Amino acid sequence: FIFSKESVYDDQPNAHQRFMEKLDACIRNHDREIEKMCNFHHQGFVDAITELLKVRADAEKLKVQVTDTNRRLQDAGKEVIAQTEEIIRCRVQQRNITTVVEKLQLCLPVLEMYSKLKEQMNVKRYYSALKTMEQLENLYLPRVSQYRFCQIMIENLPKLREEIKEISMSDLKDFLESIRKHSDRIGETAMKQAQQQKTFSTTLQKQNNLNYGRNMHLGRSRILESKNEITLKRTFEDDDEHEEEGDGEIFENYYRKQRRKQARLVLQPQSSMGYGFPVNRLFDLLFEIRDQYNETLLKKWSGLFRDIFEADNYSPIPIANEEEYKIVISKFPFQDPELDKQSFPKKLPMSQSVPQIYIQVKEFIYASLKFSESLHRSSTEIDDMLRKSTNLLLTRTLSSCLQNLIKKPHIGLTELVQIIINTTHLEQACKYLEDFISNITNISQVSVHTARLYGLSTFKDARHAAEGEIYTKLNQKIDEFIQIADYDWTMSESDGRASGYLMDLINFLRSTFQVFTHLPGKVAQTACMSACQHLSTSLMQMLLDSELKQISMGAIQQFNLDVIQCELFASSEPVPGFQGDTLQLAFIDLRQVRHYWIFPLQIMFLTCLCHLLFYFSSMKDSSKKNNIFAQFRKNDRDKQKLIETVVKQLRSLANGMSQHT
Repeated sequence: FIFSKESVYDDQPNAHQRFMEKLDACIRNHDREIEKMCNFHHQGFVDAITELLKVRADAEKLKVQVTDTNRRLQDAGKEVIAQTEEIIRCRVQQRNITTVVEKLQLCLPVLEMYSKLKEQMNVKRYYSALKTMEQLENLYLPRVSQYRFCQIMIENLPKLREEIKEISMSDLKDFLESIRKHSDRIGETAMKQAQQQKTFSTTLQKQNNLNYGRNMHLGRSRILESKNEITLKRTFEDDDEHEEEGDGEIFENYYRKQRRKQARLVLQPQSSMGYGFPVNRLFDLLFEIRDQYNETLLKKWSGLFRDIFEADNYSPIPIANEEEYKIVISKFPFQDPELDKQSFPKKLPMSQSVPQIYIQVKEFIYASLKFSESLHRSSTEIDDMLRKSTNLLLTRTLSSCLQNLIKKPHIGLTELVQIIINTTHLEQACKYLEDFISNITNISQVSVHTARLYGLSTFKDARHAAEGEIYTKLNQKIDEFIQIADYDWTMSESDGRASGYLMDLINFLRSTFQVFTHLPGKVAQTACMSACQHLSTSLMQMLLDSELKQISMGAIQQFNLDVIQCELFASSEPVPGFQGDTLQLAFIDLRQVRHYWIFPLQIMFLTCLCHLLFYFSSMKDSSKKNNIFAQFRKNDRDKQKLIETVVKQLRSLANGMSQHT
């Protein structure tokens, strides 16, 4: 039923009563529906209640069993819990013991070294004590610096070092004083040994030199009988080898200063004596020693140069930013306005060995100067000595290293190109080395007595050797490609394109000549011309090989395609700078062979084909005319078909040859 709000409350008679009647009827309908629903599900509800009543007894029984099981499980787990807690406690103790052992293992070497230090101090082994102290500071103490006893040790080490310094200085003074007292006896022994040496032969002289040093050592040992003096002497001999350790430099300077003072006192003649001995032979001996010293330096620098060349990657130096560029320029005098205009990153043309070689040459000059400056010679003589020594380094040592480097088998074409570039820059840097020597000796280069450096000829010779090696390796590479050429000299027809080995060879030459763009123009052109001539000669030898007994027209055509490809490569100007057809002339012999041999062979072959075609055609026609009944005999029929097949094949071959020719 549907009643609106207005219809219930309007003024119509009995509207409210009728509404209530409808509502009661609706309620009764719903009650009946509910009753039907309850009647439908009543039996299921009763069954469910019955099942629950049955389960209640089992649930009570299960509850009792669970409670009992839980109680027994708790009783059984008490012992397990106790054992587990005991295991945990034992493992914690074990871990603590392991940690203690590890810490003790770290601390024991420190304590042992400190005990060793104390023992060395007690027996006055001061140098060994300093070494032990250094190991403690740098190696052992940093590992356990968190412990308090280590802090105490660290605080005591500077005090021990100062104590060693004071004791050593005192012993040094005693040592110098003892030398001063016995200097007369030392000089007397030296003079006697020198006099005896003059009377010996050359063979015995070398042996006596060793005895001389041994006798001097024994004589000095007899003079220095004190244990402290011997110990201190050993200490300062070790300090000469390890100047950077401890305060060795202070002791060395003090020792040198005192010995100079003693030397002046000894050499100063007394009022009742001036010596009057000539010293020219002494200076001659010093010059001989200087020459031997220079030879030793040359051997040492030869090894340095070899190491530099071995470590070089022979590729241009990459420069990422301005700072890296300044670092390289500070080591090597390089100037290139065009490169300066380029933005970073960029590459310098030389490889890493160039600045390193330049630095080592300067270091050699310094080492040579260290000996020469003590000879009390004039600046002009020292300048001449330095220039002669440097010339030997360049013309003999560095030149030999470069020549050996160029001949090494692992040096390829790319490395040889870089070596040529490197020698060019080293040659340009020779003038800066001359300025460097002039600045050291204060002798102008325009002086009449100033010698010149021979680096120009050295680097030119190395460059020429590298160029020759480039030509050789390039021809060897061409030979390797030629060796894999596999011509089928009996092939019926060509492939229609150049051989694969030749295309690979041309691609190799093209990429190689692109690398040659950094070389001087004449070198790149000569290399290109040499490669083309060698290729032409190799192909000619292949064609004129005595073992080649026969050759087909197809093989001739294939070889002709390869020659054409070589000519196309030459005409593509792989290296700029050739005038006209200069490079193409390298293949002129092959071109003449093609014109005067291959083409006439083709014409002759075509003529033979035409004659054969005419002959078989005549046989075919005559066979038809003379044998009227040939079509009735099987043998004649097969013969006729064979002649026709041969004629067709000859006509097809002749047409193809005529079109190609």
